[in-house]
Amino acid sequence: MKPFHSYSNPALAIDLVVFGYHENELSVLLLNRKDEPFKGGWVLPGAFLQMEERFSDTCSRVLRTKLGMDKLYLEQLYTFDELDRDPRGRAISVTYFALVNPSRLEFSAGTMANDVQWFSVKKIPDLGFDHKIIFKKALQRLRSKILYFPVGFELLDEYFTMTELHELYETILDISLDRRNFRRTILASEYILPTGTKREGLQNRHPELYVFNKKLKKNNFQLNIPLS
Repeated sequence: MKPFHSYSNPALAIDLVVFGYHENELSVLLLNRKDEPFKGGWVLPGAFLQMEERFSDTCSRVLRTKLGMDKLYLEQLYTFDELDRDPRGRAISVTYFALVNPSRLEFSAGTMANDVQWFSVKKIPDLGFDHKIIFKKALQRLRSKILYFPVGFELLDEYFTMTELHELYETILDISLDRRNFRRTILASEYILPTGTKREGLQNRHPELYVFNKKLKKNNFQLNIPLS
């Protein structure tokens, strides 16, 4: 048997799928690459794991140095290990997805990117590497997760209307939801709490404002939303 140090090991990358929700649109944050491979093309933000880093350290480094942000909700998604996924050589990608409200933060391209932009999940450009496959996997996970994890905590403002929450779910699931059934299910879940105040400034309408129930035990959260 060869000694451990004589083995040729694959590189390990961390790639992030950062979802944002704003004005009834679900988007993903993409980088435009400065260098080959895929120079000038769009990719997910990511970096190779360094010897002194844990996965969470690499995630923080990517957010900080490539996007100018930090401290997002992150969840490990999947490991992608196809042999030809990176033209530079054998590389395995451990992927995470993040949920953000774009209105709460600012972002900027780091030194290794030409640009950073939000793209609607319905209008994704061609992506380098296998990042289109990674993106689709993350979107599939988000659409299933929204029914058993209160993702609205991360995506909506602190105060919101029932209509805004309803639109969030319709946008992410990409389906129509019966308004009355949705309202009844959401209120029964204790996911949100009424504030006793109404939104002002809307012509002829003053909808009630809600907040998320931050005492809700997320591991017990489950929505059985009737899909129409």
